[in-house]
Order: sequence, then structure tokens, then C-alpha cells
Amino acid sequence: MFRPKIPTMPTPTGQVTPPVVVEPTTVVPAAQTPPPAPVAPAPSRPTVQLTPGTALALVGGGTAVVLVVGAVLVSMLLAVAITGASVAVCAVVLRSLLASEMKRR
Repeated sequence: MFRPKIPTMPTPTGQVTPPVVVEPTTVVPAAQTPPPAPVAPAPSRPTVQLTPGTALALVGGGTAVVLVVGAVLVSMLLAVAITGASVAVCAVVLRSLLASEMKRR
């Protein structure tokens, strides 16, 4: 029941034809023409110049993003930790209630 079933190769039915032999053809090279000279592409957009003000703005923006993401991750971690602690306290209280209920009977 748990053994895999390996499929068998189907046998060909009907008339089987032998494979056809393909003969290679000769390739005649065309007249050699020199390749065209490469043309330097024109720049599609201007290069970005970083001034001290823009560099400072980029550093400030990156720092703000890192701080916001860090605060969100820490708050999620704290939420999980608080939820786990409250579930543990509820489990201890229920266990003590059930144990005291069993002793009375």
C-alpha cells in the first residue's frame, strides 16, 4: 500500500518506422563586410550632482526610516512578549482553580 508504483513504458503499437538519416549541408559564407563603427549613445538623462545639502538630507531620511522601522519591530516584539506572559498567567490561574476544584471532591 505504501510502496510507490513505478509506471511502465508503453509499448509502441502499429508500424514503427526507422529513424531518418539527416545529411549535413554546406554553408557558403557571404561576402565579408566590415562591421559598422559603434556610435557612442547620447546620455538620456543628466547625471546627479550630490551637494552637501542633498547628502545631509539623504542621511537624515535614511536615519528616520531606520528609526521608524526599528520602533515598529520593537513594539511588535513587546506585544508578543506581553501576550505570552498574559497567557502564561491565565494558564497558571486556571490550573490552580482546577486543582482546588479536584481536591474538594
